[in-house]
Amino acid sequence: MPIRFFNTMTRNKEVFEPLAPPRVGLYTCGPTVYNFAHIGNLRTFLFEDLLRRHLKYRGYALTHVMNLTDVEDKIIRTCRETGESLKSLTGRFAQAFFEDLDTLGVERAEVYPAATDHIAEMVDIIKKLRDNGHTYEANGSIYFKLSTFSKYGQLSKFKLDELKTGASGRVDSDEYETEDARDFALWKAYDDEDGAIFWETELGKGRPGWHIECSCMSMKYLGESFDIHCGGIDNMFPHHENEIAQSEAATGKPFVKYWLHSAHLFVDGRKMSKSFGNFYTLRDLLAKGHDPKAIRWTLISTHYRQPSNFTFDALEAATESLRRVRDFRRRLEDVRMPGDGLGELDTSCEKQFGEALDDDLNISGAIGTVFDFIRETNKLVDSDIIGKDGARRALTLLDRLDAVTGLFGAEEKGEVPPDVTALVAERQQARRAKDFKRADEIRDQLLSSGWVLEDTPDGPRVKKA
Repeated sequence: MPIRFFNTMTRNKEVFEPLAPPRVGLYTCGPTVYNFAHIGNLRTFLFEDLLRRHLKYRGYALTHVMNLTDVEDKIIRTCRETGESLKSLTGRFAQAFFEDLDTLGVERAEVYPAATDHIAEMVDIIKKLRDNGHTYEANGSIYFKLSTFSKYGQLSKFKLDELKTGASGRVDSDEYETEDARDFALWKAYDDEDGAIFWETELGKGRPGWHIECSCMSMKYLGESFDIHCGGIDNMFPHHENEIAQSEAATGKPFVKYWLHSAHLFVDGRKMSKSFGNFYTLRDLLAKGHDPKAIRWTLISTHYRQPSNFTFDALEAATESLRRVRDFRRRLEDVRMPGDGLGELDTSCEKQFGEALDDDLNISGAIGTVFDFIRETNKLVDSDIIGKDGARRALTLLDRLDAVTGLFGAEEKGEVPPDVTALVAERQQARRAKDFKRADEIRDQLLSSGWVLEDTPDGPRVKKA
């Protein structure tokens, strides 16, 4: 079964046929580094992580580029309001972004270009657009003339000729709605409110518009035409629409073959907003004591094109799902009987798992297949059918599937606090002295402190509840 993706450009599922197999070029819109990423941002980054991992699992040689937007309107406003320098502000939050990725187990892209390191390349593209007749200048700023690109609106299905009366003109903001569509800024002339944030170039003193940044960095590292471009659905217009217009107007070539967009994340059924008290960053959730792996599970387990509703009940359900996986792994590790006994369960599971993800990253189908495997394998363990070799094969399968999802791996071994270790030792002494009342008291004490104690053939084992 070939990989099929839903292409936003055509609004259809299409067989994935890269331009130069087995190489695949993937560009994903990265963070604007002026604040911590919120869980809506992280949902998109995790969908892109799943995409990246699955392409590699299917044997493609991937070059993944994710930009860092380190100059645009919101960043400049924050610098002006706080007095912090551009380099200090963006450096601090870029570091926080990478820390969040590491905490959630997100694989690193091959390239993380920063916009401020590519000003010269942006200037070159703008000059090319000017030479091709697609721009004009007003008050020192340079704008893309929408009327010169007849395909404008092809991604968002926005019809340029349906602009409301009086809507002609220019828009200087980086972000706006379709009803405000105008000729957009490629280069913004210096304004006193920009402070120390400007570049002296052939285009004059100023800074780039947001949209030209991604066109420049994607084409520099992936070529003028590449395979996949991803982002949140809120980036489709105007950002991705403008990327297409300026890129294809500059090169005369198709820009991107497949466009993939993730849907919005809601929290408790509402749009996430600080005014609603339902706005969360990863750090907020970690401060509440939640397992990063459970957060990953919650944010990745709804299909990327479906709106996702984050709730703490869903986070608890993800925690329970993780517990089932981890308990299953421990059970397999405890198998001592010689032999195999697994049959073709692992082969069948992996086939169905891969086919589910081949179908536009059907993550719920893939996870369901794994839990079917866990259920059937547990029956074999219950019946003393599976042996050490079969258990080892099952664990190896989970490791392979974890490489794609980041959900099924071994639990990281955290340090057990000394007071917990001391209680476990005291319980062992109580059991040897046949003081079972005291042994039960210690077990209950551990449980009330968040630790589960299990008696195994290799001795007692303690784990987080």
